[in-house]
Amino acid sequence: LQGASAAVAAPTAMALVATTFAPGKPRSQAFAIYAAMTGVGSVAGLILGGVLTEVSWRLVFLINVPIGLVVVIGAMLALRESQGERLPLDVPGAVLGTLGCTLLVLGVNEGPNGWDSPVVIVSFVLGALALIAFVIVERRAPNPILPFSLFDNSSRVAALLAILFASMIMMCMAVFISLYLQGILKYSPIQSGLAVVPFAFGLGIAAAIASKLALMVQPRWLVLVGGAVILAGCFYASSIATDAPDYFPGIFIPVVVIGFGVGLAVIPLTLSVVAGVGPHEIGPLTALAQVAQNLGGAVGLVVVGALVTSRALSKGGTTEPVETMNPAQLAAQAEGYGLAFAACAGIAVVAAIVVLFMRFTPEQVAEGQAAQEAADAGVDK
Repeated sequence: LQGASAAVAAPTAMALVATTFAPGKPRSQAFAIYAAMTGVGSVAGLILGGVLTEVSWRLVFLINVPIGLVVVIGAMLALRESQGERLPLDVPGAVLGTLGCTLLVLGVNEGPNGWDSPVVIVSFVLGALALIAFVIVERRAPNPILPFSLFDNSSRVAALLAILFASMIMMCMAVFISLYLQGILKYSPIQSGLAVVPFAFGLGIAAAIASKLALMVQPRWLVLVGGAVILAGCFYASSIATDAPDYFPGIFIPVVVIGFGVGLAVIPLTLSVVAGVGPHEIGPLTALAQVAQNLGGAVGLVVVGALVTSRALSKGGTTEPVETMNPAQLAAQAEGYGLAFAACAGIAVVAAIVVLFMRFTPEQVAEGQAAQEAADAGVDK
């Protein structure tokens, strides 16, 4: 239920930013604030989650009740309807897309226990069939949940793929750094949450910088620079994972560096998704961006998690809780986490290759392609 609610709220929030603020500097600044708040919220959640679990793990779910009420009240008081015509929902497409992705994730998740097991094979086969059926349904649906016409622009496709890979890195780093701090370095949940606070600072500073630079240089160069920063941070984290480093500089440096790289890359990617589109296309595109972000995080976490488990087991580790591990098993688990950070570096390289195909110009990001074409034709914006 929480996932379904988030699937409604998240793309709507992003679409409201895109439709409320005019293309150019206002929208760029708004997306910078949006990204910064996302980073701050994520870090605040880690810290608050650590505090709540010290009392009871149930509070992690109960805290969402007052948060949800605040969101509802705020929406009723502050937001206005931004869409006109209401179109029918694509229920078959939603069911098939969700089923296909879920089955594939299940197959990858169960893989380390045996890639030839019936659960894994059946999950992959049924998942592939569901996604094939999804494509067929979407091509025939009168109001598809995934309009394939949105993929006619190769630069936009590259931006969406880059968002998917970037979300893989963000999710994996957040989870495996937390597991590493608590499992290997024996940090408490509160200490673990506080340890990643510099990530939000790095992201916020880079987001402010990127929002201005995106109006002057091609977005792909900003993303490539951000990817290089992420790559350096991930390699550094991977190289020290088995050394049980002190917080400063061992943990602090990669956390703040990766946060800065993420902020530098995410802003131009977000702006590129909605560059040069009409108001009626912003909703589907922001939904696609959210799907890419959430699906990338889920798939990346499962795939990298499978690599971590396989590496730890190959080094003599175990799948038992870290509290029961002996020193040799903890060392094996640390090697697994080191591989997770190295895998994030590899994902950053793949994302950089994809971004090379993203050809949006600063003008398209600043004003929107449609507005620019209208201006060239002598039409008043």
